[in-house]
Parts: sequence; structure tokens; C-alpha cells
Amino acid sequence: MAKTGKIEDPSCSECGQLNCYRHDKQYPSFCATEAADPALVEETRRAYAGDELDGQLARAAAEVEGRYYGRISRCEEIVAFAHRIGARRIGIATCFGLIEETKIFARILRLAGLHPVTVLCKVGSVDKTAIGLDEALKLRPGGFEAACNPILQARLLNAEKTDLNVIVGLCVGHDALFSRHSEAPVTTLITKDRLTGHNPAVALYTLHSYSKRMVDAERMREL
Repeated sequence: MAKTGKIEDPSCSECGQLNCYRHDKQYPSFCATEAADPALVEETRRAYAGDELDGQLARAAAEVEGRYYGRISRCEEIVAFAHRIGARRIGIATCFGLIEETKIFARILRLAGLHPVTVLCKVGSVDKTAIGLDEALKLRPGGFEAACNPILQARLLNAEKTDLNVIVGLCVGHDALFSRHSEAPVTTLITKDRLTGHNPAVALYTLHSYSKRMVDAERMREL
């Protein structure tokens, strides 16, 4: 098992002070806050304080955190956030494997007075070989296996003029493509992790027991 040596270009993950949170310690020499262009910092502050979408989203997120910290689930937080930004049409970009969870979530949104619009990952249904994947890399080679289509998911929800889009279990990379092409702001309800029951933090919490393979540098570099 390889050990991590000195980090040549430390960033926030190597900080032991976290002074930016409470201003009760000192900033390290490599601090991103200290190094940031003051004009850029001021530009972001103005965006958050303004009346445009960035400001609306920032204040709604802070209010939901302040009112409900540790008291309600993420599902409820999304509802509260949607209410505060005036979102009514809620797009759901869902994985085929989490369609039952999506049905429950859609029901909750309707109970909250919101209008869910769901688009499944297999929309536009084309075989994986049509996007250049080798037949041998299918989960079940030899038959039709639909490729996910996150770009089409995003574009269909764009056409629906959704106010907020929610990712429910899209694969790694597919979520990136969906967010890249979504016109509405995007948040996540479920992050897919088939191995941990969609709780990827489990792998971090068990790093030196069940997940110790993740600190094998040689193995990780070969993934």
C-alpha cells in the first residue's frame, strides 16, 4: 500500500486551518482565499448579492441551510429550495435503475404543489455500439443494449422550460453531460454508487477496512 508523500501543489484539501469558515485561525501560505484576485472575489460577492439568478440561488440555498440544517432530508431540501426560487416545473433526469425511486420523488413534488417532468436515461434508445462502444464492453454482449442519452435528457427538459432540474442516479460522466447541456439550474437527489447502495461516502468512511483497495496507488492508477 503506497503512502502519500509531500504534496507539491497543496490546495484546500491539504489545509489544516479552514480559517475561511469562521475567521478564528490563520490562513496557510497556500490559501486560495489569500491568493484569489480581490476583483474576482468582489465580482462573485456582487453576483450573490444581486437580483439575478445567481443571487436568487445563493440566498435560497443559504436560507434552506439556515432554517433546516440537520432537520429535513435532501428530498425535502430540494422542495424547500424550489419554493424559494419560484420554481414550479421540476425536471427529473433519472437513471433506468432508479425509476421506482423517481416515481416516489415525483409524487412528493406533486404533493408540494410542484410539477415534475421526468426523462429517463434511455430516451432516444440506440444501441451502445452506435456510439462507438465495442460489443465486448456491453454488460450483456450479443444483444441490444441501450446507451444512456443525457444530452437528449437535457434538451427535452430544456424544451419543457423546466425551472430546476434534478439528477436521480445518472452514471458518472452522464451527470456531467446532463449538467453541461441543461439550461435550468441542476441539483442532485441521488448519486449513483451501485456498490454502496448509492451512498458513495461509505467508501471513504471504510478506507482502511472494506475499501482499502482504494489506497493502493498502483491499482488506482490502472482504473
